[in-house]
Amino acid sequence: MIVGEYAGRRVQEAKPLLRTKLIEIGQAITYSEPEKKVMSRSGDECVVALTDQWYITYGEPEWKKLSEECLSNMNLYSDETRHGFEHTLGWLNQWACSRSFGLGTRIPWDEEFLVESLSDSTIYMAYYTVAHLLQNGDMYGKSADLVQPAQMTDEVWEFLFCGGPYPKSSNIPAATLNKMKQEFEYWYPFDLRVSGKDLIQNHLTFCIYNHTAIMSKDHWPRGFRCNGHIMLNSEKMSKSTGNFRTLRQAIEEFSADATRFSLADAGDGVDDANFVFETANTAILRLTKEIAWMEEILAAESSLRIGPPSTYADRVFENEINIAVKMTEKNYRDYMFREALKTGFYDLQTARDEYRFSCGSGGMNRDLVWRFMDVQTRLITPVCPHYAEFVWRELLKKDGFVIKAGWPSAGSPDLKLKSANKYLQDSIVLMRKLLNKQILGSKKSNKKGAPPTSLSEDKLKGLIYVNEKFEGWQAECLQILQSKFDSNARTFASDGEIMKALQESTVGQAADFKKIQKQCMPFLRFKKDEAIKIGVQALDLKLPFGEIDVLKENLDLIKRQLGLEEVEVLSFTDSGASAKAGTHASLLNQNPPSPGNPTAIFLPR
Repeated sequence: MIVGEYAGRRVQEAKPLLRTKLIEIGQAITYSEPEKKVMSRSGDECVVALTDQWYITYGEPEWKKLSEECLSNMNLYSDETRHGFEHTLGWLNQWACSRSFGLGTRIPWDEEFLVESLSDSTIYMAYYTVAHLLQNGDMYGKSADLVQPAQMTDEVWEFLFCGGPYPKSSNIPAATLNKMKQEFEYWYPFDLRVSGKDLIQNHLTFCIYNHTAIMSKDHWPRGFRCNGHIMLNSEKMSKSTGNFRTLRQAIEEFSADATRFSLADAGDGVDDANFVFETANTAILRLTKEIAWMEEILAAESSLRIGPPSTYADRVFENEINIAVKMTEKNYRDYMFREALKTGFYDLQTARDEYRFSCGSGGMNRDLVWRFMDVQTRLITPVCPHYAEFVWRELLKKDGFVIKAGWPSAGSPDLKLKSANKYLQDSIVLMRKLLNKQILGSKKSNKKGAPPTSLSEDKLKGLIYVNEKFEGWQAECLQILQSKFDSNARTFASDGEIMKALQESTVGQAADFKKIQKQCMPFLRFKKDEAIKIGVQALDLKLPFGEIDVLKENLDLIKRQLGLEEVEVLSFTDSGASAKAGTHASLLNQNPPSPGNPTAIFLPR
């Protein structure tokens, strides 16, 4: 303010003072109206009245500072949830905490009013810790309470929750008081409170505020896991439209485990979950099919290969099991149930199917198959416990309950082996496309009208050309990108800085730089995008494994996948290797191999 008696004060300081003065001298009245039309749940328009009200001043600076400190140390499981709490702490100030009718707790200093529902019960987690002792273990209130409400004085609560002195005036038996204190200290602070995302802006933030006001720091909340609402078949649940299911109805229609499976698959994070009937029905089929597969395997167990895992396929499958155990454990800890279902069931089954095909006539390893069935059963237990118990006891003939069997042990995942297997599978897909293209091309007449040459897999030989290391201008480009890459932030220096480094390099000083530059630019863009996506390893001059070794070790698999009887793996840099391609050697110039991208040529045998 620059004029008047409040000159020199900030506007936010002067406004309430000026407001009070104008009301006192009769030049203003208090007027309030809702921001928009208020509708009740019954669909009726509400008339909003300004009445006497009690407020809690949540925005008080010192109190807010404590709440921000509490929030900073909490596990909220998602950035979106944290941002929601931070935003709420930023604007939340006075909150009307009372109402004049309905159910609830009377305000102690003004019993004309009750505490409104969002403000009430913000520390009821503490009450949970002693409720069973107060109610003599009967949550339904049918038996006589061990402790009467009148006995729970302020001094007793202070002793239990706030580190106060022993309430000598209390007639509650000392053993009971000490037991309640022990229970509270055992369970508090609570590690997790699960609730809806719509309560971030009120009830859950009140919970933080009130804990910091009442309890010591070692009893402040440690975590909130907020979730969205639930939809049914991608539509909002509504009784009026019939798009509605109770939990009992879902269990009767789909079974308990299929319902749990579909709920787990419905979504993670704070987005609205989507329960899909088709997913539940598919779950029934998948679980039934899995039981049938295990019964078939166990019936023909003698046909499985015995001995320790030894082949490349064995190592890959064992590694995939280890990865599934580690990733699924992390996902469960983060309450990411859809991701846990993906890593602990879908991905594991994909790995099993790939392993079964990769083994070929040699067959699957017995120990690995048994480990797969054991691990998969344990990983799916939190989602489908009834299915898991059936498999555990009836099929695997294990003692006890799977729910008590513990989490499976696993070795450290071999990420290099996983990368090598992805390279192998991607290469096979690429080779299959090239083979189909060449076969289809051979069936078409050439430009001069010559009759088409008929080719089929049994008449072809495959040559796989591999170049394991970037060289020349590509190596120079990668070295420049390595020097301009921040691996922590996954960001590059400016394009101008990279271009300047390229021009000053040996490639940039070459006489034919303008010609090479046309190849450099798309290569630089591709490698930049790849590095931002997967990290600095995308800029290495060669892959972390031997490509030729991987392909040669899996020649039988490649032959079966391509339907060829003869396949040879060649190094592109070896002298004379290109000559083996004969008249197709020009294809190598059109599509030269590079690290991670072999080139395949198919010739008549």
